[in-house]
Amino acid sequence: MKPKLSKSMRLVAAAGFMGLLLSGCAWQIGGDKKGTNVVQTTRGQELIDLKKALDQGAITQDEYQAQRQKIIQR
Repeated sequence: MKPKLSKSMRLVAAAGFMGLLLSGCAWQIGGDKKGTNVVQTTRGQELIDLKKALDQGAITQDEYQAQRQKIIQR
């Protein structure tokens, strides 16, 4: 015969388990201690994104050319 856990014991166990899960997630989500989670894009990726914006109609041909020149000249 299995011993039964009281309702309060099950609640404590569940709360402890959830605490462990959540603290592990927060550790992963938080990143490094210095807060240097910076993503740098390359000029090539910027040009690709710019072309997509042009193709989708988000910017005009003139805006595309102006931004393209700025990216290339860097």
